[in-house]
Amino acid sequence: MNNLSIPNNYWDTSLYEDKHAFVWQYGEDLLKFLNPQPGESILDLGCGTGQLTEKIAQAGAQVMGVDHASTMIEKARQNYPHIRFDVADATNFQVDKPLDAVFSNAVLHWVKEADSAIASIHQSLKPGGRFVAEFGSKGNVEAIVTALSSALEAFNISAQTLNPWYFPSIGEYATLLEQQGFDVIYAILFPRPTPLAEGEAGMANWIQMFASSFLAELSGEQHTQVIHAVEEQLKPTLYQQGTWTADYRRIRIVAIKP
Repeated sequence: MNNLSIPNNYWDTSLYEDKHAFVWQYGEDLLKFLNPQPGESILDLGCGTGQLTEKIAQAGAQVMGVDHASTMIEKARQNYPHIRFDVADATNFQVDKPLDAVFSNAVLHWVKEADSAIASIHQSLKPGGRFVAEFGSKGNVEAIVTALSSALEAFNISAQTLNPWYFPSIGEYATLLEQQGFDVIYAILFPRPTPLAEGEAGMANWIQMFASSFLAELSGEQHTQVIHAVEEQLKPTLYQQGTWTADYRRIRIVAIKP
């Protein structure tokens, strides 16, 4: 369930599953905070291709996955036909019955309308229900964004207007949660340098998967030039021993609806 600047909500699910499995592999650690129990009703908000939704189901919970990208939902349904997956929007989704928990991994930094998303999450939970999430924090991929901004200046393009992400501080996001009625019981910000697959092509693949909106106004040739410029700028710091590393910083949040 992502508010994405990708045409027609198109995600390349093969590239996602093949080259970017770290998205859900790192998310498995977040499941410890969710601690799903048999019989609980849980929503996986922004489920992608469904790997973590399946993990929640394996705990015995009644889980449903939703995502804004129809290509992701189609792939999730193929992967796990025994689980319900629906297309929905984080800012205005509805549930049939109040939930025990909402879980969200690597999604909410795509949702700039944070107030609307938090309101939707709050209204979907039972009293005592919990919200467990991890997403990009203030400073996430800052080196990559800085390099993209510098490369785009050559074409008189402002990266700021094309940036699809919302990377809040802990204080900012916890305050938004409290304003909507949540009790924030756990919040941490931590660096998580993330190795990218595919050796020398790792950064180019990452940009094409997650940062394509920055390149939306470019021709194919300009697209290649910008990626090359970004690689040249970042190589001294983010490319070592044949592997690119993305400069991730993450927020992890647990909040309760009183």
